[in-house]
Amino acid sequence: MCELLGLSSNLPATASLSLSRLAEHGGPPTSIRDGWGVAYYEGPDVRLIKDAGSADDSDWLRFVGQHDLRSNIVMAHIRKATMGTPAYRNAQPFVRELAGRMHSFAHNGWLPGIFETAIFQSTRFAPVGETDSEEAFCGLLDRLAMIWRKPGVIPPLENRLDIIADFAAEVRGLGPANFLYSDGDALFAHGHRRKNPATGKVTAPGLVLLQHQCSPAKAEIIGNGITVTGADQIISIVASVPLTAEPWHEFAEDEVIAFRAGRIGGRSSTGIP
Repeated sequence: MCELLGLSSNLPATASLSLSRLAEHGGPPTSIRDGWGVAYYEGPDVRLIKDAGSADDSDWLRFVGQHDLRSNIVMAHIRKATMGTPAYRNAQPFVRELAGRMHSFAHNGWLPGIFETAIFQSTRFAPVGETDSEEAFCGLLDRLAMIWRKPGVIPPLENRLDIIADFAAEVRGLGPANFLYSDGDALFAHGHRRKNPATGKVTAPGLVLLQHQCSPAKAEIIGNGITVTGADQIISIVASVPLTAEPWHEFAEDEVIAFRAGRIGGRSSTGIP
């Protein structure tokens, strides 16, 4: 299956080390070689770097690692194709404009039947590629457009979380539906189920979480997949699998967590299958 990485921080941070660790999943033995991408938010806009090739030998990924690209919100994805050819248009994260902001989405799993399911058909947004993931993103944006009505006005976090949690409850009825979504103000993560490569079974957890709060006494931190400069740093990292030897916390099955400035701003677990 694909690999996901999300980062939320109160101060700009770089995820280059996490991306290098995640990229190890792009080559043998897992052979997740069908594309990768990373999105760094710059206020309401996003710096998107992605490629259709494998992550383990990507010059673009080496470029990311060699530059101090900092952001409060970072989203990355390494792809194993289950629907759609290995092509740039099918590499994730996907991005779209809504209400004067760039919105991004990355999905881990597979959603057979989504193209034939009426509740996920968007009247405003259309996929560029052929993946179930991008179709799901367009359907989610269609729902969010009901509250994102005016550029410069960010809807309340609880309203966004409610829509995303309802969407997650419906989309996971089609199949494994771990995803990351961001509107540049907050990062939302939905943990569902994931295929265990050792057993071949699809079970929870779909995502894991690592949180750090750094004291002002130590202004620079290198490790744990991040490099940060600045005091009072608060960071949350979400990933498909633990990226370090530290204790990562598992998402509850079907849980949606909203992160803002490194802290958990809200969470929802509907329990709807």
